[in-house]
Amino acid sequence: MAAIAVEQQQYKTYILSDGESQVQIVPERGGILTEWQMDGQPIFYLDRERFTDPALSVRGGIPLLFPICGNLVEDSYTLNGQSYSLKQHGFARTSSWTVAQQHTEAGASLTVSLKSNPETLASYPFEFELNYIYTLRGNTLELRFRHTNLSSTAMPFATGIHPYFFVSDKAKLQVELPTTQFKIKGNETLQEFSGTFDFSQEEIDYAFTNLTGQTATVIDQSRGLKLTLTYDNHYSTLVFWTVKGKDFYCLEPWTAPRNALNTGEALLTVQPDDTVETMISMMIELV
Repeated sequence: MAAIAVEQQQYKTYILSDGESQVQIVPERGGILTEWQMDGQPIFYLDRERFTDPALSVRGGIPLLFPICGNLVEDSYTLNGQSYSLKQHGFARTSSWTVAQQHTEAGASLTVSLKSNPETLASYPFEFELNYIYTLRGNTLELRFRHTNLSSTAMPFATGIHPYFFVSDKAKLQVELPTTQFKIKGNETLQEFSGTFDFSQEEIDYAFTNLTGQTATVIDQSRGLKLTLTYDNHYSTLVFWTVKGKDFYCLEPWTAPRNALNTGEALLTVQPDDTVETMISMMIELV
């Protein structure tokens, strides 16, 4: 049976549950979903020390990316002859979101909302409203993102997520991606993927492009869990990122690659008074 509870922890926290599955969402800390527990097992990694410090970005859960994914060259872009500055992944993950709606019909669902304000307008000159909907249905977490343009001109943007999946033994991961081509961060050369990662490297930061399907899977043999990540056709890039010695890997659907506000590559555009909706879902199964 689906339910939603609210707890005042360091931040006001919304706890969505359905059956043996439970997630926690903290709207004021970037609209972030911080935890997913299923049958007592943690699905996400969370660096709690960073989470408790408002001055630091969160490493863990599902940080939200908007209006860019990744970084811009020199953290800047030019639009209509005007230069603007945007830090890596944009401002959504560091903004305070509000709760717009919640219900427990057909799962536990919470909508978090972010509207343009003087701070966002200084770095991104568009009036907008974002309504991001988290829905938990048993072993499936659905993310439905609605981007509404309240400006008088077309609004270009990229959106994505940066989920940190918990892993205890990376050598036991089996990854299947709908492409064999990737670029390493800082290198524009397209490379061929062998199907496995060398986890002895200090860092892996691969952007997979030329996607031929809308599903990726990761089997964690050490825990007997299978992740199926599904995304709609707005998403053009999958990023796999991890750091040696840390108990996480990230598998990130992005609608556009790094620096897209400068290059225009794969940018989404929403017309005035219109909404563009994107969708990502995650399913966890025992194997």
